[in-house]
Amino acid sequence: MRTVAGVASVLAGAAVMHAAPAAAFVPPLRDRFLPRLAGTGDPDHVALTFDDGPNPLSTPHFLRLLDARGVRASFFLLGDQVARAPRLAAEIAGAGHEIGVHGWVHRCLLRYGPGRVYDELARACEAIEDATGHRPQWIRAPYGVFSTPSLVAARRLGLTPVLWTCWGFDWTRRATAGSVRRTVLKDLRGGGTILLHDSDHAASPGAWRSALGALGPLLDECERRGLRVGPLADHGRGHPS
Repeated sequence: MRTVAGVASVLAGAAVMHAAPAAAFVPPLRDRFLPRLAGTGDPDHVALTFDDGPNPLSTPHFLRLLDARGVRASFFLLGDQVARAPRLAAEIAGAGHEIGVHGWVHRCLLRYGPGRVYDELARACEAIEDATGHRPQWIRAPYGVFSTPSLVAARRLGLTPVLWTCWGFDWTRRATAGSVRRTVLKDLRGGGTILLHDSDHAASPGAWRSALGALGPLLDECERRGLRVGPLADHGRGHPS
């Protein structure tokens, strides 16, 4: 019979295995050891990505600005938000933007076991495909935190995990267009992936305005540096297989 200590050791080991991929949330670790997960691509290109949409109050503003600049991006959508605004999700795809999945709801995937996480991600993929006509091929975990079951589920669903190399901290109440711009530029390099949010669904109310205000200046800076800006599909990685 197993001792109490032995059972505790097994449970602790299982918990570590479940949560181990969450360590990739730490930027220096993934940038150095997991560049593909970090979203590192061609040195003359920057991948522009948005999370947490679609949101009828905010996403259209981003779409208009991107259209005016002739820029395409990758949008990581939440399944429950797509179910609420399927026409807007279709509009994003129709404008030529790449579609990824961000989960069904904005909840840390560490909370789910294997069966639940697969069902949640499959449901989100189905909602996105029904609304947009495109099967998502990328996945970004809410909060950037993957679990072992979520990575197994992603593989079964044909999804390639990707995070980011720089972000704007644009979800906080104190964020401004200037603070978002400065925070992104601090870590922006050719080959990087920018994370912004086109929605305040999981953020402080109205926080999306800081990202929108920073977007134009960030595009200007990329142009000044001679960096092309586009979706992950143009990032020198191609579509995931």
